[in-house]
Amino acid sequence: MYSQAIRQLLKTVQAEEGDVIRISFGSAQYDGVLLPASAEDRDILVLKLPSGYNIGLRPDASARVEKRSSEKRVLSSIPASSFSGKNLPGVSVIATGGTIGTHVDYSTGAVFMCRTPEEILGTTPELRDVVTIRSVRSPFTMASEDLQPWHWQKLAEEAEHALNDLELKGVIITHGTDTLHYSSAALAFMLPGLNKPVALVGAQRSPDRGSFDGRLNLLCAAHYAGHSPFAEVAVVMHGSSSDDFCYAHRGTKVRKMHTSERDAFQSINDRPLARISSQGEIQALATHVRKRSDNEVKADTRFENKTALLKLYPGSDPALLDYLVDNQYRGVVLEAFALGHVPTGQSGTVMTGYDKKRAWIPAVKRAVKNGVVLAVTSQCLNGRVHPNVYRNLRLLSSAGATFCSDLLPETAYVKLGCALGRSSDSREVQNMLLQNWASEYNPRLTSVELK
Repeated sequence: MYSQAIRQLLKTVQAEEGDVIRISFGSAQYDGVLLPASAEDRDILVLKLPSGYNIGLRPDASARVEKRSSEKRVLSSIPASSFSGKNLPGVSVIATGGTIGTHVDYSTGAVFMCRTPEEILGTTPELRDVVTIRSVRSPFTMASEDLQPWHWQKLAEEAEHALNDLELKGVIITHGTDTLHYSSAALAFMLPGLNKPVALVGAQRSPDRGSFDGRLNLLCAAHYAGHSPFAEVAVVMHGSSSDDFCYAHRGTKVRKMHTSERDAFQSINDRPLARISSQGEIQALATHVRKRSDNEVKADTRFENKTALLKLYPGSDPALLDYLVDNQYRGVVLEAFALGHVPTGQSGTVMTGYDKKRAWIPAVKRAVKNGVVLAVTSQCLNGRVHPNVYRNLRLLSSAGATFCSDLLPETAYVKLGCALGRSSDSREVQNMLLQNWASEYNPRLTSVELK
């Protein structure tokens, strides 16, 4: 709620949130939709300008307010489009939700998901010059933080159908960005023998904002799905803060590294697959990629829901692992320190005051004895874990944990769930975990390679 002074100013012209107003300071005038007050400063009047950007203005004694429209501003119209009929590469679009399909709610000032898939496509009319969208499906619509493994399974099944359609050159999946890298890893593992490109694309800013990034992301995703030579699952998002190019990141080596910046997604321990310009130029960057083929794709969506990702922290209680074991979890990814360390209580000859109950090795041994597969990854993200560098690492390895080299924690979680879905034998699952299914491991990892 605005301050009493602001409320009184608005009351004089009977303006309410959602109305289009004009505020003037001498010769300077600002027209826009009145938004709710900012929680940081209730003496600042907030407008959404026609450009899509918001502006905060602090009225003084010279400020004049005029109500320009008594009608409440509603969702602006974006024409729906199917982009069909052109003699261009055919693609299928699978829409799932996320910021790319949102708009501002003028009653709260926040964004909400309300776009149909056709309206999402309508934000980027340039698509009609890149691909022919032959099918549009929406198996579910939700924020990506609410997705569960069964949603990945549904996406894999939808993608399988499109990938085996001879009229289609690729697949575009619109998706929320929060867990986009989980879904990309899941699809990479659940679509063995991939024959065409699959582009997952989202947006960090909603379509009503001047800084909307979804238009370029969609355009680059269309170039990737319809025109690239790759048969890889990729996350296609802004490569810089400007609207100049996108990166196509390998689905198993990508991570969201910023909460709000438009170039939040980065390839970790690997180069991006390609750089795609706003004009559609595709520059291959990776040295090992899967190419298009005539293979028939058969989705393997088996997944063990009793799989967990557990982050270690100073003072972390191994009872957390005991809890998962007691609740019949079959696999746990330990997001450990640096090279793969967990607290052991054996770092020096004298450990004054150390609480032995905080040592993790007994809990690890118990978990392994109960048939739980433990995968070790690093919180550092860049680089590898290694079982032999330090004595404590050897203790963890000897206890039965599996060190997963440069596998990202989120990718390890998804892969472990897939492996456990395909086998009930712990040793076989460990072996599968160490195999390279979809370039999730980079055996050529060097600082030179990644530059």
